[in-house]
Amino acid sequence: MEQLGTSIISERSGQRVMHIGSVVARVGLVFALVVIGFLKFTSGEAVAIQPLVTHSPFFFWMNGLFGVQGTSNFLGSFEILTGALIAARLFSPLIAAVGSALAVVIFLATTSFIFTTPGFDITTMIDQFLSKDIILLGAAIWSLGEALFAASVVSRNAAPEPRSSRGPAKT
Repeated sequence: MEQLGTSIISERSGQRVMHIGSVVARVGLVFALVVIGFLKFTSGEAVAIQPLVTHSPFFFWMNGLFGVQGTSNFLGSFEILTGALIAARLFSPLIAAVGSALAVVIFLATTSFIFTTPGFDITTMIDQFLSKDIILLGAAIWSLGEALFAASVVSRNAAPEPRSSRGPAKT
């Protein structure tokens, strides 16, 4: 039994679990952005976010410029694009870093609705929906850090070796 405990509690098993967690977190972040983005194209969602947008110091101008549905469509398109950029981590950590940075901006903005929308009430469905954005903000920040780290490793490995490490220069 003790041997089973030491094989479960090891650096290798910890790394495996962290890797699985990172994949699930990134897939969850992409899934949330894409699904929520597509929902923005429905009239029900457009109407539901209208009070949030109207009272936001960042978005209040959008309804006047694009209309209620146009604003919702714009925000939805931005969320879908952001999710796609994060999903690009499969082949480009730098593109994923850009998407993750955009996700941080999205979730900072949507989290601000908690403070800018009059009558915020955690017992209502829309306010509960906003509360999950705090968790998504954390996932976006983690994803940004991981992608930046991976991009720096790729960049460092792709850089040519300094001349002095290749031996003496030929004359």
